Amino acid sequence: MTTRAPSVPAVEYGVLVPVVVHFDDLDALGLLHNARYPLMVERAWVTHWQERGFSFEGDWAAAGDACNAVRELRIGYELPVNRTGQYAVHLWLDRLGRTGLTYGFRFCSPDGAVTYAQGARVLVRLDPGTLRPAPWSEAFRDAGRGLLRPQD
Repeated sequence: MTTRAPSVPAVEYGVLVPVVVHFDDLDALGLLHNARYPLMVERAWVTHWQERGFSFEGDWAAAGDACNAVRELRIGYELPVNRTGQYAVHLWLDRLGRTGLTYGFRFCSPDGAVTYAQGARVLVRLDPGTLRPAPWSEAFRDAGRGLLRPQD
């Protein structure tokens, strides 16, 4: 089991990252806007990786594993989020390849019990000079292995 902090409930695999929904994240109906879900997931991943020393500071040449691009995004909306406040994003890796990875996510209640949306995203690590696929570093792969979801 992996957790983010003592105050964050344990999950069977991956990590649970706290996020906050603000008033300006809501649409005209008072629901979390559909475009905000992927943004919240991205912010959760950035927080997770920055805490492990992987970040983008504006220099592509020095970005290392943070130099990557989205190849595919799939999301399904299960329940509407109709309030501001504390929520969480459950993150994990489904696949960690040589140059790409697939991660899964759930936008959920702070304790992880209620799922509002879930999906997957495929990332490709890029060479900053050519923008062609490049291998993940061993340090990144080591950090990522702990996020792999057990296979059924």
